[in-house]
Amino acid sequence: FDCSVYCVLPLIVGSMTNSFLSLAAVAALSHCILTVQGFSSISCSHGRKLELNLKNRVGRASSQPWRWQSRIFLSGDSPEDNETTNDGDEGTIDINSDDRLRRIRLPRATGIEWGTDLSFSFVYVRDLEPSGAAALSGEVEVGDQICELRPVIEDGDDGEVVGLVGAPFDEVMNAFASLGKTVKDVDLVFFRGTKDELKAACKGGSLADTDEKIMVTVIQNKGSKEEEIRYIEAKAGCNVRQLLTDNGINVYQSVTRWTNCKGKQLCGTCIVNIVDGAGNTNRKSLDEGSTLRENPESYRLSCVSFAYGDIT
Repeated sequence: FDCSVYCVLPLIVGSMTNSFLSLAAVAALSHCILTVQGFSSISCSHGRKLELNLKNRVGRASSQPWRWQSRIFLSGDSPEDNETTNDGDEGTIDINSDDRLRRIRLPRATGIEWGTDLSFSFVYVRDLEPSGAAALSGEVEVGDQICELRPVIEDGDDGEVVGLVGAPFDEVMNAFASLGKTVKDVDLVFFRGTKDELKAACKGGSLADTDEKIMVTVIQNKGSKEEEIRYIEAKAGCNVRQLLTDNGINVYQSVTRWTNCKGKQLCGTCIVNIVDGAGNTNRKSLDEGSTLRENPESYRLSCVSFAYGDIT
C-alpha cells in the first residue's frame, strides 16, 4: 500500500442516487450476498477425509478466466489412482467418498438463487423458489455448496464436467449461461456443509489447517526520505484496515484521524493504493466505487477491502 494522503470530497447526489447508494450500502453490510433472482430460468458427517486438486488457490478474485480442476480424491490417494471414480465417470467428483456429497439431475431452470460472501467465490444455495425444480426434488437445501456441473446432452449423453469448487461467482454464472440450447437438464454435485467445512474436506485436514497465510507489503511515505517498507504476514481473507491499524499503521491523514468512522464506510478517508495484487482482493461494491469514482482504479477504501492473496 502507498499510504500517502488522499482526500475525497463529500458526495452531493440527488435523492434517487442516495436511495440507490443506501441499498448498495445495506448489501455491503450484509456481507455482499449476491443473488441472481430467476437466473436459472434464463439458462442459467463424518465422511472420510478428502483432497482437492486445484490449479489456482481457492478464494481469489481474478480478472483472468480460470481453469478449475475440482476433482475430489480420497485422502492419501493420488490423482492417478482415481482417474475413474466409483460411478465410472472420468473427471467427476466421487460422491461415494463423503456422505456430505450428493449428485442430482435437475432441469436447467433449477429454481435456485445463488449467493457468495466477500471473497466472491465458493458459491452456495442462498434460497430456493418454492415451486422450483430444486425445491420440489427435496434433495437440495439452502446452504449447499455447488461443486460441479455437467450438462446432459439431448440424446442422454453427459457433456463435459465443469468443476466449481471454490470457483468465482462469475465463473459459476457463466457455466449456466453458456449451456447449449439443446441442454435441458444438468447434473449438479453439492456439498452439504459450510465453506470452511468444504475447504477442510478438500485439503484433507482439520479446519485449523485451512488458515492460508498471505504477505501484505506496506509502503509508507513513498518517494520521501521517510519512506519505509514493512512486510506483514496475515491470514487470507483479512480486513485491510483492521490489519494495518493492528500493526500500528495509520491509514488516515492527521485532520481525519480523530473524526473517522472507525471502519463503517461513512467517511471515505481510509484510502489506500493497491499497486500490486489487486486481483487478490474482493471486488468494489457499488457504494465504494461511487465514493472513489474520481480516483484511480487501484484506490480502495481499506475498511471494506479484504485480502485473499499477497498484495502491496
